[in-house]
Amino acid sequence: MQQRSATRVTLLLDAAATLIDEKGIDGLTTSDVAARSESSVGVVYRYYPNIQSLLLALAARNLERFMARNVELLTQPSTDFLSGLDPVIDLAVDMARNEPGFRALRFGTIIDQRFVDGRNPTNAQMATAFTAFMHERYGIAVTPALELDVEVSVEVSEALLQRAFQFDKNGDERFISKARTILHDLLGSYAAEARAQ
Repeated sequence: MQQRSATRVTLLLDAAATLIDEKGIDGLTTSDVAARSESSVGVVYRYYPNIQSLLLALAARNLERFMARNVELLTQPSTDFLSGLDPVIDLAVDMARNEPGFRALRFGTIIDQRFVDGRNPTNAQMATAFTAFMHERYGIAVTPALELDVEVSVEVSEALLQRAFQFDKNGDERFISKARTILHDLLGSYAAEARAQ
């Protein structure tokens, strides 16, 4: 029963993601999601009482996939601390280009309810995870300054990447490049503290 339920949820979210690519977020309807997933409208409502709840679920899945893939990428050997952070930008760009629905929805920051888990803004969740990674992987002391710098890095990078894909489905390289530069500039002062890995 749980397996069937999980499969149905995946079908509904996949359908919504594909439709967002085709019609945009504002064009997404429950009827279209039902038809695309070969479900009834009642089935959609059983899992998602409104479109916003469906969008939040898709945003949460995007975040989960992004963070899971980051764990794999960031544990790979890197020549130095800063170049080890570049895969974060690379992954966001790859998902915007190839993950259905990601380019328009990303982590849900563009919809009215910005709290994916009901408590913390998505970018704050990512910042917390990246701060923990920097401490565990590189031995960088967790301080209020580090926490702020990482959160600012996430906020600015996310805004630049969102802008990069706003009008260009492949991503405007000027904004992608600036995201990398700002990430390096904001976190570069911690490179000396990072232990070699």
